[in-house]
Amino acid sequence: MKIFFIPVLFILLVFSSCTQKDQKNEQQLKAPHGYMNETFMKVAYALGFLDLIETDPEVPDNIEVFKDIVYKQVDSILLKLDIYKRKDLNETTPVLIFVHGGAWTKGKRSDYLPYLLDYAKKGYVTVTISYRLSQVALFPAAVLDVKCALRWVRAHAEDYLINPDKMAVIGGSAGGHLAMMAAYSDENEFSEDCSDSISSKVQAVVNLYGPTDLTTEYARQHESAIKFLGTTYENDAQIFVTASPKTYISPDDPPTLIFHGTIDSLVPVSQSDSLQSWLDKNGVYNEYHRLKGWPHTMDLSVKVNEYCQSNMDAFFEKYLSTY
Repeated sequence: MKIFFIPVLFILLVFSSCTQKDQKNEQQLKAPHGYMNETFMKVAYALGFLDLIETDPEVPDNIEVFKDIVYKQVDSILLKLDIYKRKDLNETTPVLIFVHGGAWTKGKRSDYLPYLLDYAKKGYVTVTISYRLSQVALFPAAVLDVKCALRWVRAHAEDYLINPDKMAVIGGSAGGHLAMMAAYSDENEFSEDCSDSISSKVQAVVNLYGPTDLTTEYARQHESAIKFLGTTYENDAQIFVTASPKTYISPDDPPTLIFHGTIDSLVPVSQSDSLQSWLDKNGVYNEYHRLKGWPHTMDLSVKVNEYCQSNMDAFFEKYLSTY
């Protein structure tokens, strides 16, 4: 049995590591083959069949960095953001604002450095923000912070060659949740402690495997959600509704790009399945990439990251283009 199992496992791993040929055109890739489960994926990585991106790349000489800019102060807490752009940039350009994940309890704004550099090299101004984690301040603090950051970026657009009418917010996992909360909620919601009264409206949102509905049985029992909200569903069901992006979906929401893996064991793929359904019912343009056999944080894979960026490129070209 072992003699038969080993070559079969080897064949499956090799097969799962290959991508198919382009389906639509030369610019947009077809989703790479995934894995039967996370165990197979870990074995593939151990055997060298799964390549991961460099998570701490060097900043190239042609990229200008503005670090540790304070965009908001809450008591003694200084909330900061970093900005990246090409040194040869000489005209206003769209801005991409990244919101890191980490179950609302951890993570840091530099986690998105690979995306920040890749898209700065492509000619965008890129921004990454910090926000108050749940052990510092409970919901809605993080949402308030993200919306204040969007306002700050628009208010200071001229200083960094940013086109204030071409803004996108992007987040993964908890960052995806916060990006959607900021993008879908009305201007007057979650905005009471922002110093800038300017609009927080964005023209596009990208959600990478973020939770959309915290009222599901799984979500309301999850430790991270309980810590984020500071209570249980039994004690305060309404706050789980208030903290769910689905609550704010309406026909005037920005176009949404969604990525989710089918073997995600942290945020069930059903969350994005439902998100697409709700957006469709409200007539909100969306593109949903449901990647078979990929887990949470799947874009750490080189092939998945290339696939995500290929589709993000086309999405941004369509909704952020200045032409």
